[in-house]
Amino acid sequence: MIQVGIIGSGFIGPAHLEALRRLGDVEVVALCDSTREAAESKARALHVPHAYDNVDALLAHPGLAVVHNCTPNHLHAAINRQILRAGKHVFSEKPLCMTSEEARELVQLAEQAGVVHGVSFVYRQFAMVQQAASMRRAGSVGRLFSAHGTYLQDWMLLETDYNWRVDAGQGGASRAVADIGSHWCDTVQFVTGKRIVEVMADLSIVWPTRKASVSGAATFSHDDDARYVDRPVSTEDIGSVLFRFEDGSKGCFHVSQVSAGRKNRLSFEINGSACSLAWDQETPQRLWIGQRAQPNQLLSDDPGLMNADVAASAHFPGGHIEGWPDAFKNMLSQFYQAVREGRKPSRSETFASFYDGANVMYLIEAIVKSHQEQRWIRVGQ
Repeated sequence: MIQVGIIGSGFIGPAHLEALRRLGDVEVVALCDSTREAAESKARALHVPHAYDNVDALLAHPGLAVVHNCTPNHLHAAINRQILRAGKHVFSEKPLCMTSEEARELVQLAEQAGVVHGVSFVYRQFAMVQQAASMRRAGSVGRLFSAHGTYLQDWMLLETDYNWRVDAGQGGASRAVADIGSHWCDTVQFVTGKRIVEVMADLSIVWPTRKASVSGAATFSHDDDARYVDRPVSTEDIGSVLFRFEDGSKGCFHVSQVSAGRKNRLSFEINGSACSLAWDQETPQRLWIGQRAQPNQLLSDDPGLMNADVAASAHFPGGHIEGWPDAFKNMLSQFYQAVREGRKPSRSETFASFYDGANVMYLIEAIVKSHQEQRWIRVGQ
């Protein structure tokens, strides 16, 4: 069994745990949180045998091979650094870190450590996204002209919607672009096989001041007697970005966390000389194939209808619902196959590695700079 520790037990930590338990030969043996009480309480609830309130103590747990970093954004870089220096394989929540300088350092440390490294960009792992990428690789799309799409949510719509991500000190200088635009960029770069190399961005703050609950109540909770304190906002709620791929083809995307009725709508369309492909995460089992001279198609994630090289990303017969937890399992399955083989990640892995995490950090910084300077910005390396 591969023994694993998880640092952070908020929303995403248990999601990692659930996916890991589906792999069969992976055992989560330790959980770490900010306090001993929180760690022990969560470990009991999740049936994890050991609890820690100190990262170094968790890293010293006997037999530990892999560590998942599921902490808030501002802690990612420091904890990833600790894990790498301890010589453990590391799987990090996104963003990989907070700055491009940290990204370069972490890539270098990961290479020096010789470990397997991954970043949680999950949307490339949906079966129909894998199918779209396979069709592009096979030449079915023809010459790619453009890509466009959106990632829309409504969880920050109200003035009283507030959580730690709004605080630039904890969430980073960018919010909507870094939080959800990063997923869109990773997904589309994976599908197209192209890197975004230049950006022109326009970002917007809908609520310059938000009302945070004095009690610390989370977004979505309701309390008629709640008292609020005004908090200034410096991170964007909305963003629109024009971009250029490395081969000169172009595209655009729009992100929003204030679009009423949109819960988690990552959607993209790529246009090529042979056909177009479009996918929407809220109806994930359908891939739209647009044609010029014949009827359009809706392909479902039936393994028997998919390209052979990606059919295994759909686990059940056609018509059986698969979704986000199954894509999460796909992602970790690929990561742990690399762990079993002792294979250092390359820059062309199916799962996102620190190389991809760093690339997205360079993109985010370029987008923020483009908005600030109102001009095209070249994406760094």
